[in-house]
Amino acid sequence: MSDRGQLWHGRFEGGPSEALQALNDSLPFDRRMFREDIAGSRAHVTMLAAVGLLTDTELANVLAGLDQVEADIADGSFAFVASDEDIHTAVERGVTEITSDGAKMHTGRSRNDQIATDVRLWTRSAIDEVTDLIGRLQRTLLEKAETSGDAYLPGYTHLQQAQPVALAHHLLAHGWALARDVERLVDARRRVNVSPLGAGALAGSSLPLDPSITAAELGFDAVFDNSLDAVSDRDFVAETLFALSLLGVHLSRIGEELILWASSEFGFVELDDAFSTGSSMMPQKKNPDIAELARGKAGRVIGNLTGLLATLKGLPLTYNKDLQEDKEPLFDAIDTMRLTLLALDGMISTTSFRTDRMAEAASSPYAAATDLAEWLVAQGMAFRDGHAIVGELVRKALAGEGSLPDLVAAHPQLGDDAAALLAPGVSVTRRTSHGGGSPVAVADQLIRFRTHLGT
Repeated sequence: MSDRGQLWHGRFEGGPSEALQALNDSLPFDRRMFREDIAGSRAHVTMLAAVGLLTDTELANVLAGLDQVEADIADGSFAFVASDEDIHTAVERGVTEITSDGAKMHTGRSRNDQIATDVRLWTRSAIDEVTDLIGRLQRTLLEKAETSGDAYLPGYTHLQQAQPVALAHHLLAHGWALARDVERLVDARRRVNVSPLGAGALAGSSLPLDPSITAAELGFDAVFDNSLDAVSDRDFVAETLFALSLLGVHLSRIGEELILWASSEFGFVELDDAFSTGSSMMPQKKNPDIAELARGKAGRVIGNLTGLLATLKGLPLTYNKDLQEDKEPLFDAIDTMRLTLLALDGMISTTSFRTDRMAEAASSPYAAATDLAEWLVAQGMAFRDGHAIVGELVRKALAGEGSLPDLVAAHPQLGDDAAALLAPGVSVTRRTSHGGGSPVAVADQLIRFRTHLGT
């Protein structure tokens, strides 16, 4: 390998050791950013021509070379060589082999502001893709909620049956959590969309660069304000990883519920064969592997976030090679969330809900205990007093002194009207307050959620 292949070969008499090159080279993972790197180079040389640092002919030659290199990398015909330590080196070498004017394309630019630009461009597109996939899952939840009718199931606290709620209400709870994930990603994208190109290695340039031109060419909303900060800032990667981590947590919670609901003990759902697996030993098994993987992948994405934060915490200004560690966790988190969203969406869209089992589980008279206390409140009693009366009746019923409906009917402050609240399907209809779990309240919520999604 010739040492002439390195972008920094002039300072050194010999080439790097094999160990250094193996540790240093990022091409195996940053080559996926070739389109972003080439887009950044197009914008940069366009700016160089605009400020008089390239002639029109040189600009045309470099742009043609960039087009050819992009096409070759895309179709697999581009020949990477050992000295291509990163995608920037490979692209510049490829263009320079096509036209000698390629040697001018790095004028006024450092790999420090170049890579920061590439990562921002890639992250911007990745955020757009992930938010689209979240929207797809939200629409699936909306469709399932709309077709669930008046189906209801137990709501849970501490994984103990609490109060019955409409199935649509439960599904929309996940939909609203995902809406916050979208908001966080969109907000993070705003800070991603700032151009660092023109900051140079760390201090700008003595050349008459115009960063506003490259920013406009690349669709950035703003230009960096401080060159030191521009090349060292990876807040946007950490922030994106946080938003993805919380998304992973929400997908994990969906997965956990599907795992429970698919169990024989719950029996609330029947999973489609295409989104389930079997056992290598037990013929009767139907396993919710996608839901389990959604639960497991959350830990992986959280690890990507904490790993990057640990990398960033002790870095002085400005660029340090540690920052090369920003890309692999970001790429992995995006890839992981992309696949998890697609798989969960397919799983949920093909899942059949056993609404009969749900209703059976939610029809215990004890689930309406709060309704009894609130019925007493409506008669003028303080809630704590009503709570105590109903709690005493529940204790007696559990002790075998009678059924709860009979005890309620016989109580002088309750009676038959109150006992009627314990009938199956009654309690779920009573929580009509804003955002509540009754079919009436959920009908309004469906309208709000549909409007939120713009459907």
